[in-house]
Amino acid sequence: MVIRITRTQELPDPVRLARYRRSPDLGPKILFFSGGSALRKACRELIEYTHNSVHIITPFDSGGSSARLREAFKMPAIGDVRNRLLALADRNLHGNPEIFKLFAHRFSQKGEQSVFARELDLMTEGHHPLVADIPDPMRKIIRHHLFLFKKYMPDDFDLCKASIGNLILTGGYLDTQRLLDPVIYIFSKLVEVRGIVRPVINKYLHLITELENGDMIIGQHNLTGKEVSPISAKVKKVWLSARRKEPKPAEAAIRDKMRDLIGDAELICYPIGSFYSSVIANLLPKGVGEAVSKNPCPKVFIPNTGDDPEQYGLELTEQIEQLVSYLRKDDPENITITDVLNFVMLDKKNGRYSGKLDEKKIRQMGVEIIDCPLISLKSAPYIDEKHLIPIMLSLA
Repeated sequence: MVIRITRTQELPDPVRLARYRRSPDLGPKILFFSGGSALRKACRELIEYTHNSVHIITPFDSGGSSARLREAFKMPAIGDVRNRLLALADRNLHGNPEIFKLFAHRFSQKGEQSVFARELDLMTEGHHPLVADIPDPMRKIIRHHLFLFKKYMPDDFDLCKASIGNLILTGGYLDTQRLLDPVIYIFSKLVEVRGIVRPVINKYLHLITELENGDMIIGQHNLTGKEVSPISAKVKKVWLSARRKEPKPAEAAIRDKMRDLIGDAELICYPIGSFYSSVIANLLPKGVGEAVSKNPCPKVFIPNTGDDPEQYGLELTEQIEQLVSYLRKDDPENITITDVLNFVMLDKKNGRYSGKLDEKKIRQMGVEIIDCPLISLKSAPYIDEKHLIPIMLSLA
């Protein structure tokens, strides 16, 4: 289905926004494919209008303390899921500010393991002030999950800089036959998460990147340019592998539950964030593109306006081509561009995009350009969530 914005349609739509704000529990199902941090501020704005947004999160983070949990338990990365759960939680709920403090707490970057272990003991026993301040029943559930983490934690596990929120969720994951959905559900209810958060796939997999100069990058954290030097050649292709030492493409397919979430969405968004490691990585499991193509709702791409090291040498038109190519890979003969993408949202006046903006070529693909004010003086050069969210809601 090709959706077009008519000249008479007002963006943002004040009537829709007023209706959504009055009854956010009846708000639209906007689905985002993203990582954990790029939409943090946008989520705070979003939940003022809808409690039904869906957030498909990448579980392939291979850096920092998340990597140690992944390696110790051969599990998906939990950190980005934790970030999104907290971003969508109702901060006015009794006990939630205390939970935020605990989930955001990290052990020091330097220190003795025995000191960290004792602090973890105090949390498990309920004597640590960060845990003692949390009201029941949340305190009991948190203590139980910390106890389970301690039970399964390897003797040589490095607690340096460990996120307590990640340890709590990991304990729940290990207690539920290594399933993420139940523990996500429990904590979503505890802190009244105003939306649905799910990893795109519940598997221990690695993001592999091949650059055009022939270099191979193993692991998500080595691509982002945050923990290591940024890439100096364009990305040729990315895929998922079960083994780092033997980085062959893995057979990884989404479950029926994920198909249903995608199929029920009223607007599908490929948002700002790390282009390959957050957005494209979500599209790699088999079945994602097919599920998107079968949903007739509008689909919109919101390109980055700031610097993204992953987009080295990649012009805006090429970003769109890359996006649709990964979305069509399930069935390239039958999935068309407009089955998976209808709009690209730009701020042509204030936005800073890679390369020349070739509007003619974009429209020749069948993709419409929505030119609207997304960047404020305060947010420049980045997108202002108070501009973005009302416009997105008006499309749903």
